[in-house]
Amino acid sequence: MSEQTIDAVREYYGQVLKSTDDLKTSACCADESPPEHIRALLGNVHDDVQARFYGCGSPLPLALEGCTVLDLGCGSGRDVYLLSQLVGPSGRVIGIDMTDEQLSVAETYKSWHMERFGFAEANVSFLHGYIEELAGIGDASVDVIVSNCVINLSPDKAAVFKQVMRVLKPGGEIYFSDVFAGRRVPDALQVDPVLLGECLSGALYTEDFRRILRAEGVLDYREIVSRRLSIDDPVIEVKIGMIDFYSKTIRAFKVPLEDICENYGHVAYYRGTIADSPHAFMLDNHHLFRTGMPVPVCGNTANMLSESRFGQHFTVVGDFAAHYGPFDCTAPVEASSPEAATGGACC
Repeated sequence: MSEQTIDAVREYYGQVLKSTDDLKTSACCADESPPEHIRALLGNVHDDVQARFYGCGSPLPLALEGCTVLDLGCGSGRDVYLLSQLVGPSGRVIGIDMTDEQLSVAETYKSWHMERFGFAEANVSFLHGYIEELAGIGDASVDVIVSNCVINLSPDKAAVFKQVMRVLKPGGEIYFSDVFAGRRVPDALQVDPVLLGECLSGALYTEDFRRILRAEGVLDYREIVSRRLSIDDPVIEVKIGMIDFYSKTIRAFKVPLEDICENYGHVAYYRGTIADSPHAFMLDNHHLFRTGMPVPVCGNTANMLSESRFGQHFTVVGDFAAHYGPFDCTAPVEASSPEAATGGACC
């Protein structure tokens, strides 16, 4: 890992930034309101924790009750305390971060939040460490991994995803929001501390991201939401305005996958049994499942639904005995549908 990059990030988030008001761009800020059920839970999170939140989305997937969830780069713990409520007293949330000042805020309010949630015992823990190493977290021990605008800050993103796949259980999921670039960022800009801290110069080129996942055996990932970022600070725009940046929310599963969508004749039915999503479930920006309605799906989607924690909420009909060629997964869901808005992240 680059110690220079790590030190720059630690200083920016530990000492330079005191609240979201100190950010120079909107890259590390959520652009839209989170889903209604998350907004209700935010009312239970301490103001001091929320004031030092620098995420770019709401990477808080559905169906988390009883799960073990890991938050990469948890910062002051805002998402950890939201996840604490989502997994419930039978679940567990682990937050890992390398910035002492941020972790101090998270730890300070642990008891306050447990009392607020009505939990007899704490279901959250915080680790001081690096997301490139995940020291202390066992192999195949985590159901879901989330991250909110942090992976772009890592100097070794390939190591991050290698660790992600190590600690995820079979059928587990990584669901994260981050900044991506439409082209590779020049090396000279990658070491600029302000551009790095503002989540721009460390942004992954989308095709390099695909290649990193492929190296870990993840041949298909899904995009939930994407928006192009504007760079409003004139000094920063002069430096890096030639690159198009996007805030995206992505999900990927540790299940068997092929490198394109193949048609085996599968049909999926959503049972409507996921809390906060009774009428429809949005897997990604191309797959909206309305309760009870049959939806033809490719083999990859069939595995994502049947071999993950979503298996209990879907009936997937079909097998892999017969192959019918490539599957057309290009038709997007209705972007304005209220069901789609409640099914995934808003960033």
